[in-house]
Amino acid sequence: MTFDAKAFLATLTELPGVYRMLAADGEVLYVGKAKNLKRRVASYFRDHLPSPRIAHMVTRIASIETTVTRTEAEALLLENNLIKSLAPRYNILFRDDKSYPYIVLTRGDYPKLGFFRGNPDRKADYFGPYPSAWAVRDTTHLLQKMFRLRTCEDSVFANRSRPCLLAQIKRCSGPCVGLISPEDYAADVQMASMFLLGKQQEVIRRLSEAMEKAAENLAFEQAAVYRDQIQSLHQVQEKQFISSSKGEDVDIVVAVHEAGQLCVNLAMVRGGRHLGDRPLFPNHGGGFAEGGASSEAEALAAFIRQHYAAHPAPARLLLAPLPAEVEPVEAAEEGGGEAAGGESAVRNPQAELAEELAALAGRPVPIFAARTLAHKAWVEMARQNAQLAILARNQATQQQEVRQQALQEVLQLAELPQRIECFDISHTQGEATVASCVVYDGNGMKKSDYRRFNIRDIQPGDDYAAMRQAVFRRYDALAGGEGKAPDLILIDGGKGQVGSAFAALSDLGLAHLPMIGVAKGEERKPGLETLIFADGREPLNLATTHPALHLIQEVRDEAHRFAITGHRARRAKPRKTSTLESLPGVGPARRKALVARFGGLPGVKAASVEQLASVSGIGPELAQKIHDALH
Repeated sequence: MTFDAKAFLATLTELPGVYRMLAADGEVLYVGKAKNLKRRVASYFRDHLPSPRIAHMVTRIASIETTVTRTEAEALLLENNLIKSLAPRYNILFRDDKSYPYIVLTRGDYPKLGFFRGNPDRKADYFGPYPSAWAVRDTTHLLQKMFRLRTCEDSVFANRSRPCLLAQIKRCSGPCVGLISPEDYAADVQMASMFLLGKQQEVIRRLSEAMEKAAENLAFEQAAVYRDQIQSLHQVQEKQFISSSKGEDVDIVVAVHEAGQLCVNLAMVRGGRHLGDRPLFPNHGGGFAEGGASSEAEALAAFIRQHYAAHPAPARLLLAPLPAEVEPVEAAEEGGGEAAGGESAVRNPQAELAEELAALAGRPVPIFAARTLAHKAWVEMARQNAQLAILARNQATQQQEVRQQALQEVLQLAELPQRIECFDISHTQGEATVASCVVYDGNGMKKSDYRRFNIRDIQPGDDYAAMRQAVFRRYDALAGGEGKAPDLILIDGGKGQVGSAFAALSDLGLAHLPMIGVAKGEERKPGLETLIFADGREPLNLATTHPALHLIQEVRDEAHRFAITGHRARRAKPRKTSTLESLPGVGPARRKALVARFGGLPGVKAASVEQLASVSGIGPELAQKIHDALH
C-alpha cells in the first residue's frame, strides 16, 4: 500500500519534535528532528530531492511516527538517543568502540595525576578528552617532568616509607615521605592545571617571576628548578607538529569521501598544542555513492550532533567543508514542490548547526572555516590523515577478501565465508570449564557478538561434552528461527571435538552448516595445523603462507584468548570470595556480626545452631540454614 503523504501531513503538528520513518515490515528507515515537524516532514515529499539516498528511502516509507518535544534542543537529544539505539539504515551513525581518554587530577592535600577513561564525575578534575591514549600518556610524561606530580595509587602513597624510583629520577617531588610541603605541591598542581587549560604563557610568566625572586634571595637551587621547568615548557612548544601562540582550544573536523569510503577525521588542539587525531568511519557511510560536498557536509553534521552530545565541546570548531547554503528544506508545502506560504528564503545549515551545537554545549561554539596559515595547515593535515585512513581501510578490506576467497576455495564452500564463528574450551584440570564463541564478520572480529558459556553438569575435564554443550547452547535459538546463521563454524580441536560439535548440530537440525576443526600441529607450532572435516573428508594441511590459514589462525587465536580470559576470571572468583559471602541470607552486616562473634569461618563452622542463633540479626531459622550450608 502506497503511503498517503498528503493525508498524513494534514494531521501533523507544527511543534518541534522527532520523526521516525518506517518500512512496511516495521523497520525504522530514518530518524530525524525538526523545529517544525509539519514543514520538515513535508520536505521529503517534494518532486526533487537533493540526495539519491534520501529519495530511495522515501520510496520505502509505509508509515511515519512522531514524538513532540517542548524545544528543538530536546528533539536533538532524543534524535541522538534513537539513532544510537535503533541504528536506522539511512541515518549516518558513528560508532566508536573506545571512549575518549582524559587526564585526571584527584583532590586532597596531594592530588594524583593519572589516566582516565569513562564518564567524568565531580569527585576530581578532568582535562580532555584526548584523541588517543598515546596523547594522554605523552602529556602526563611532560607534566611529570615539569611539575613532578605523583602518579601512584592512594594505597601505595599512604604506605611509602622511603622515596620511590620516580622521586629519585626527579619525576616526582616525593610528597609521600614529606619531601615537599602541601602548599608547594598545591602550587605545582595549579601550574599543571593551567598548562592543561592551555595557559602556557601564563605558566611561563609565573615561573619566570618565581625564578627571579629565588635568585634575588640567593636560593639558586630552587631558581635552577624553575629554570628547568621553563626550558621544558619551551621545548614542548617547539616539538609540536603545528603550534599556535594564541593557546587555542579548537577541534578540527574534516570529512573526506574517496575511493568509495566516507571518513570523518577529528583532530584536537588544546592550548595551541596539536594532540593528534582520530579517523572515524560511519555506519552506512558507503551509501553515499554520489560523494561530493553535500554528502561530506551531511556526515559532518551527523558527527557533530552525536559526538558533542556525549563529549565536551571546545571553544571553537573548524570544519571542512563548511555546510553550504541550500534551498529550503523545511519550507516545502504539504504535498508538493512549492514553498509553504510562498516562502523562498535560503536555508543556512551552518547557522542551524551552530544553534544545535550551542544547545548541546550549553554555550555558543563558533563554527568557522580555515583562514589563517596555521588553521589551513591543521585542516590539510587532518584531510591527509583521513585519506591515509581510507587507504589503509581499503587495503585491509582487500586483504580480508583475498583471505575469504582463499578459504572458500580450499574448503569448497558454496558461498564466501563472511561470518565465521569459532569455539574453544578452557579449564584447569577440569576446574571452572568455560567455552568461548567468537565471531568474524568479514571486516574483522565482531566483539559485540562474542559469547562465553560456563559449562555445567559434565564430567570434569570432558572436552567433548563441553564442546557439545557449548555448540548446542549457541545454536539452540537459531534452530528456533532466531539469530543469524554462520557461513562457517571453526572448532579449536581435533576429530573428537568436531564429532561432538557435529552431534550437537545434528540434534538441532543444523547439520547442513559448514564446519571444520583446527587441530594443533606438532608441539603446537603455528603453521602446522591440520583441518578436520565434519563430513569425513581427508584432513588437510595448508602451507604456512596460505592466506586461508592466516584467517583461520586469527579467528582461532582470538577464540583461545577469549576462552582463557573467561576461565581465569571464573577460576579466580571463588578463590577471592569467602565462603561466608555465599551463605544464604547473610549480607555484609550479618557476616560482620558472625566474624566478630566467632572470629572467622572455622569458628562459624564449629558453632552449633543455638550458638549461631544467639548472634544479633540471626534467628533460629537462619541459623539452621547457615549450619546446613557449612556441613
